[in-house]
Amino acid sequence: MLKVFLAEDETLIREGLRDNIPWEQYGYRFVGEAADGEMALPLIRKTKPDVLITDIKMPFMDGLSLSRIVREELPRTKIIIISGYDDFEYAREAISIRVDQYLLKPVTRMNLRKVLQELKEKIEQDAEQEDYQTMLQNEMHEYEQFSRRIFFEKVLEGKMSVKEIYDEAAKLEMELTASSYNLIFIYLQEHRKNQSELEVEQFLRQQEEILHYFLRCPQYQVFRWNVNCYGVLIKSDQDNVEKETDKALDYVRKICEKALEKMDWYVAAGKPVERLSMLKECYKSASHCLAYRFVLPQMHVLTEENLSKYMANQEENNQAAVTVDTSKVAPDVILDFLARGIQGEIYNFVESYLGGISEALKSRMFCEYVVLNIRFTILSYVESVGGSKEEYLQAIGEYAQNIHMESEEVFEYFVKMLQIAIEIRDKDSDSQGGNTLRRALEYIQNHYTEESLTLGNVACEVQVNANYLSSIFSQSMEKTFTEYVTEKRMEKARKLLRDTTVATAEIAATVGYKDSHYFSFVFKKTQGVSPRDYRNGKKN
Repeated sequence: MLKVFLAEDETLIREGLRDNIPWEQYGYRFVGEAADGEMALPLIRKTKPDVLITDIKMPFMDGLSLSRIVREELPRTKIIIISGYDDFEYAREAISIRVDQYLLKPVTRMNLRKVLQELKEKIEQDAEQEDYQTMLQNEMHEYEQFSRRIFFEKVLEGKMSVKEIYDEAAKLEMELTASSYNLIFIYLQEHRKNQSELEVEQFLRQQEEILHYFLRCPQYQVFRWNVNCYGVLIKSDQDNVEKETDKALDYVRKICEKALEKMDWYVAAGKPVERLSMLKECYKSASHCLAYRFVLPQMHVLTEENLSKYMANQEENNQAAVTVDTSKVAPDVILDFLARGIQGEIYNFVESYLGGISEALKSRMFCEYVVLNIRFTILSYVESVGGSKEEYLQAIGEYAQNIHMESEEVFEYFVKMLQIAIEIRDKDSDSQGGNTLRRALEYIQNHYTEESLTLGNVACEVQVNANYLSSIFSQSMEKTFTEYVTEKRMEKARKLLRDTTVATAEIAATVGYKDSHYFSFVFKKTQGVSPRDYRNGKKN
């Protein structure tokens, strides 16, 4: 219900309006009154009304002076001036202040009702437009981040030439020119058990705090890498790139150490390189370091220097080749990776896991112990997530029977075992969040062309928390809710552009966009060409 405040020096008029107008019937709540502008102002600042009704002539501070201050401090408040003076000069000044209505006394109930109804509709339209603009800004920001992610995936996997990198960076309005580069990856995940809403909010605030720091600094380019991981490209000169890297690592450590009990966090850095074309090598070193979060969960800042110091210290403590820290081969390390790791991290994880025991693997007895440990741990996990032991053994082929192998064969054996187990995990995840996800996907399929579709109303439909739905959606679909809905909309838009002569604005409305300009923006961002060029056959 909207709030209304009344400033009027004539007691009979003020009390008559206050007591005889059925405010609630008109959609308003009467929140205060005052006999002059000076008394009204502090009350208005406190109540922040949606509508101010004020007499034009009052002692101490008149209605025009009050309106000027309210217009400046509370620009959304609608102002109705009532006056007993049919004077053009008053009306002209009221217009200059941008009051919303100017009524002459005596004010009839019918006239006031009409004005209040008009203002109510205007306020609701403004609020709807503001919500829509906010939604557009949020989605545009998400699409910018989506485009950056795709761009950096191609760059770090070595799929783009230097010219293509610079051309695409210009389109994304990113300045990448520097004499030296480095990469850091920031892994952030809230603890999965017993998280209250307050703790979830605290986690999100700390995540935002970290991202805003890097977004503010021109020497950093931030991009989302996967569900729980962000990447930062560091640009600097050769003399300062390591200093900038250390500064970034220290900042993440400072923020995350405060929340050690509330979230899992790791930050990994690569080795600096001098060319954009060498970022692939930088990415390999950063990914290799990040994989050690499973093997060394107590080490949160993962760099080659830190890992080398740790390994050197371990070698000093373990002089005998077969004397190994049992925590390095504990089943929990493998189980943790099976629960949280992804296919793309398997090689780096296996390398980090076996790297610390490479000398000990030369002992045949110890080698067979490691192989059996891997085998029994993974088989136990596969059964715990509802997989079939027989199907798993059939899928790993020759490794189902062969447990006697040389040390150099263990790497490929371990990789194969993990690959099949994670395939089963991802396929059988239906047993937990899959049913919810299926219902969400069915609802999206039936409603994706509706402009009002949001993550919130899908979550409400399937009766789960929106944060939970967002999490299982991203993990299972490997894309965000918005990315998925956009793909559905763009698929239909392409078909309509290709097979019909319907105007672009009408297509925009058909696939769920009230604003045709925003539809064109999204289409070009995701498809690489404008709707008009796509229709004319200029496909990217």
